[in-house]
Amino acid sequence: MNLRELRQRLREAAHPSQAAIARRFFKTGPGEYGEGDLFLGLKVPQLRAELPHTDALSEADVLDLLHSEWHEERLLALLALGRRFARAKKEDAATQQRLVSLYLANTKWINNWDLVDSSAPHILGAWLLRRDRTVLDTLAASTSLWEQRIAILATQAFIRAGDFADTLRLSALFLSHPHDLMHKACGWMLREVGKRDVKPLLSFLDQHAARMPRTMLRYAIEKLSPKARQAYLAMKK
Repeated sequence: MNLRELRQRLREAAHPSQAAIARRFFKTGPGEYGEGDLFLGLKVPQLRAELPHTDALSEADVLDLLHSEWHEERLLALLALGRRFARAKKEDAATQQRLVSLYLANTKWINNWDLVDSSAPHILGAWLLRRDRTVLDTLAASTSLWEQRIAILATQAFIRAGDFADTLRLSALFLSHPHDLMHKACGWMLREVGKRDVKPLLSFLDQHAARMPRTMLRYAIEKLSPKARQAYLAMKK
C-alpha cells in the first residue's frame, strides 16, 4: 500500500461527528493549547488497525504523514516510527539512532499531548535507557510546552526499568511550570514511580508537596492510602 492509498483509507473511515468531539477534547479553540489543529474524525483503535500498512512506506512517506495538517495522520506517523524503532534489532543501533534523530528533528509536529505520550517513551525514552541523557535537559529548557512534555514522558521508559532519578529530577525542575498539562504529566510520572517503589515518591512528596501545583500533587498521590493523601494535601494548604 502506498501513501496515497493509505490516506484514502483514512478519509473513508473518518467521521465528522468524531472530528467535532476531538476538536473540543484537544482544545483547538482560539487561545487554547491545540489552537487550529485539524481532525479527520478517527479513533485511536482505527489508526492502530492501519499501522501494519505503514510498513510498506518509506521513511520519507512517514515524514510526509508527520508533517500533515491532520492530527490523526501525525499520530499514525509517530506510531509508525515507534513500531520501526521497536522492530529494529538491538544490534542495529544505527537504524534506531536514525529514527531517534528523525524524531528529535521533527518535534514541531509533535504538538499535542497524545502525540507526545504515544511516542516519547517508546522512541526517545527507549533509546536513552542505557545512554547519555543530556538531551532531556535540552528539551526541558525549551520554550516549547511539547518538547518539555517529551522530556518528562521519555522517563516513563526509565521508570519501567526501575530507574527513577530523572523523573524525580525533572519533576522538581517543573514545579514552577505554568501549564496544567505539565502538572498532569509530572504527577502521572511520579505516580508511576510510586507504583513501583513508594519510598522515592514519599521522599519527593515530603520535600516538595507544600509547593507542588495542586494538579501535580493530586495525580502523584492518587494511589496512596486515604490517610497519606490527606496528609500531603494538608501540607499543600
